[in-house]
Amino acid sequence: MRRFAFVIGAALPLAFGAAAQAEDVVIRIEAKRGAEAARASAEGWATAFPDVVTFPLADGWIGIALGPMPREAATARLEQLKQERKVPGDSFLSAAEGRDLTPVARAAPAAPGAPDGSTGNASTFRQGAGQPAEEDGEPAVGDLAGEDAATAATPESAAAETAPENTTENTTAAAPEPAPEPAPAQFFLRLESSTDRARAEELLAKWRETLPEAGLWTLPNGRSAIAFGPMDEATGTAWLKAFKAAGAVPKDAFLSPGEEMGEIAIIGKVPELGAPPAPDAAPVPMPPLEDIQRALRWAGHYDGGIDGKDGPKTRAAIAEEIVRLRASPDTATAMAELIRRREAWRAEMGLTELRDSHTGLALPAPMDKLQFDRAERALSIYGPKDGSGAALILFSQPGSQQEMLDLAGLVTALGWVPAPQRQVERGSVTLDGSNQTHIGHAEARVVEGRVQGFVLIWPISDPEDQHRLAAEISDNLTRFAPGAGEAQPEAPAIAPAAAQN
Repeated sequence: MRRFAFVIGAALPLAFGAAAQAEDVVIRIEAKRGAEAARASAEGWATAFPDVVTFPLADGWIGIALGPMPREAATARLEQLKQERKVPGDSFLSAAEGRDLTPVARAAPAAPGAPDGSTGNASTFRQGAGQPAEEDGEPAVGDLAGEDAATAATPESAAAETAPENTTENTTAAAPEPAPEPAPAQFFLRLESSTDRARAEELLAKWRETLPEAGLWTLPNGRSAIAFGPMDEATGTAWLKAFKAAGAVPKDAFLSPGEEMGEIAIIGKVPELGAPPAPDAAPVPMPPLEDIQRALRWAGHYDGGIDGKDGPKTRAAIAEEIVRLRASPDTATAMAELIRRREAWRAEMGLTELRDSHTGLALPAPMDKLQFDRAERALSIYGPKDGSGAALILFSQPGSQQEMLDLAGLVTALGWVPAPQRQVERGSVTLDGSNQTHIGHAEARVVEGRVQGFVLIWPISDPEDQHRLAAEISDNLTRFAPGAGEAQPEAPAIAPAAAQN
């Protein structure tokens, strides 16, 4: 294998046995900075889930999760919750062992139009609103169809009910109580309709793959309509625009007032939608595009370059993220929230800048899980710390395409990336593979006459963090100095003629 052949047989002594699946895990759904913010958010989640827990993270952040529970059960539950959009799409499994888990008491969910002003869609992905508006098996038709005007007291009736009896001449009449304000009108996002009920049910099943809260209504004219809601008019207008921009709803989708929806045929769920910016609010500045691209890659649905350019891949990923996260229909607000989620994850992972003097490479690395092992010519090897099952190999040396391919073969031969799938291009190669104990990911690039890159080895039990960490390293790997292990030019065997005189 040419230049890298010297390390064959010197396989990395990693504690892969420690990478066995942990017995219990939690489903990480959110992180907040500060105890008060975390408490409020956790109590909101507790209206929908009985097993909400919190635990401290680094730098003042507090994690919010569901569990603990066996990994097999958690994997199935997380998949179902994501499909039903009851938790954020970037939720992931995390080991429960070693965490100071604090259970959060479950609170009763606030009903739509409750006195506290809750509407069931005030917080990002808070799934108290994910419960059907029904009780004892009977749908609350008035709530979901917006038929609440009949229950709103009129000023005349309120005055009549509160008027005092004039029992004595000296009695002072009590001031009438103000009539309660009528609940705001509710609207539904109309997606599609059909005269054929069976066909409408087929369409509903298809729509629920992307909008699981959708329901079916029988309109006054007898047609069956698939709709998504309810929501107030301002929220509906903003999200209709965002959904259309993302291609998530038909171009002819529209908002329909609740009183025009007819009767519920198949009940849906109240969707969790972030509120649009207030009309008089100052616009949120758009984060730098490079930061947005890094966050989109971290979230797992952007594979373009980190170049700060507003290309079609970037625009498509932004639109997809707005629909998936539902933090806000405003692009800048939604991207700022995604970036905040990424920063919270980085804090939890304990990512710090590793400046490796042997290779001259700098990158973010979870140094709480790694420790320096040894350096061998072009390689710096960091093994697992405290049985983490993680490892990181950095490499840098002069070379071109052939040396890069030789390195890929070496990585495979040593089992660092088991049975890899290869993506080979001119000047780059990527390897991905796994076995029963670990996941391996390797990247090599030819940069200014050098072959440089990394191999990340991670426990098989934590694929979410492995994917995100590999993206973080790939996007931020830089050279800060010549490597200490670089070969120095050798003195010529025969001195130049000028030196002999």
